[in-house]
Amino acid sequence: MFKTRLLSGIVLVAVALLTIISGGYVLFFTLLGISLIGMQELYKAMGIHEDRTGLLEIVGYLGAVLYYISLLLGFESYGLMAVLVSLILVMFVYVFTYPKYHANQVMAAFFGVVYVAVMLSFILMTRNLPDGKFIVWLIFLCSWGCDTCAYCVGMLIGKHKMAPVLSPKKSVEGGVGGVVGAALLGVIYAVATQGPMVEYAVICGIGAAATGGKIAEYALICAVGALISMVGDLAASAIKRNQGIKDYGKLIPGHGGILDRFDSVIFTAPVIYYLAKIILGI
Repeated sequence: MFKTRLLSGIVLVAVALLTIISGGYVLFFTLLGISLIGMQELYKAMGIHEDRTGLLEIVGYLGAVLYYISLLLGFESYGLMAVLVSLILVMFVYVFTYPKYHANQVMAAFFGVVYVAVMLSFILMTRNLPDGKFIVWLIFLCSWGCDTCAYCVGMLIGKHKMAPVLSPKKSVEGGVGGVVGAALLGVIYAVATQGPMVEYAVICGIGAAATGGKIAEYALICAVGALISMVGDLAASAIKRNQGIKDYGKLIPGHGGILDRFDSVIFTAPVIYYLAKIILGI
């Protein structure tokens, strides 16, 4: 099991490196594909996807595609409009096929668009920021770094339960260790990339708004991102417990489904995007 999990993790990291470094349409279509798969996993868990794909599910996927098209046209101008169109389409199916779908299914269909597609799209938007080729990695440092640090600290000194009913194995000490560990990773990353970021800014002729000298800012961003990532992790666990499932899927051997691996990233991505704009002044 450990070997399978390790190999899957290596492949996952390799794919992340390839797509995020490439950026552009490679990252765009990768995130769109991941979003659609993640939405299908959520729809299965919520009882929307059954033996065959229904109209409500199709409209949910259509909403995600329309939203991603809006990113190409300009998120600030068309992003909210695409989300509202998705809601209208879902409600259109609800009222004109009534009583085929229950209100809970309809709300879950729209929730899937926002929770999966919209939230994950902030990886792409962070990558497209000035110096985004460096800043985007903070998303993964916060989420996966916090998870690793929290696990290690929790195993060593964890005593007080963070969420006794929802996730008995998570401890307060582990949570603090995860936040501190993520902040330290942010410091290390800021120091390691200071030279390349300044050089990149000079070559591209842009200001060094997010470049060298931002060690404290990176630490703060990673600490806040880590705190939010734990909420994302626990939220995914709560949904699975409510629906009586262990994993969202089996796509990634040893890890489960897309949502099992990206549960914390879903929450961290938009947080890092906005913190980068506010704290780094991008």
